Amino acid sequence: MSTIQLETTLARDAGQGLGARAMRRSQEALRRAFTELCEWQRRRRDRAVLATFDDRMLRDIGLTRTDVLAEIDKPFWRK
Repeated sequence: MSTIQLETTLARDAGQGLGARAMRRSQEALRRAFTELCEWQRRRRDRAVLATFDDRMLRDIGLTRTDVLAEIDKPFWRK
């Protein structure tokens, strides 16, 4: 194999390695984003359900109406 072919082959192989790493990083970033979106959706849903609880149900779980109002006023991205 000539020097030019060898250098071209090495450069191509190195590029594929970087592509695979970039692909894994992209997949991991998408996985984290999807997980975060699912968490936001769960918070929104849980807060909507909590807003429907009457005072007796809130007493059963140890919350007050003030606790609930503070929780449901939070934006979905805030814990």
